[in-house]
Amino acid sequence: MNCTRNDQGNETTLRIDGLLDAVSTSDIRPIIDAVVEDRRARVVVELSGLRLIDSSGVGAIVSLFKRVRAQGGEVQVVGIRDQPLAIFRLLRLDRVFSLG
Repeated sequence: MNCTRNDQGNETTLRIDGLLDAVSTSDIRPIIDAVVEDRRARVVVELSGLRLIDSSGVGAIVSLFKRVRAQGGEVQVVGIRDQPLAIFRLLRLDRVFSLG
């Protein structure tokens, strides 16, 4: 898993590539914590390079969503496809997230 953060104005883009699973989720938690701590108004989660996600990965993204929303911000998931998209649809997260 590779995660990069890019801040521009009030927007932060998190690009997550590879596998987001029980093993790699612990690597992304500090990045998510920093985004929340910085009180970013808009967070875009770019998942076009994500090949696989499991319940731990979904939990990390949902946690980011809840924490940013609690501060009055918004989270958008973009580029999601293949297995991660199927999981989001199965869990009906496509109704919660703005999928772009």
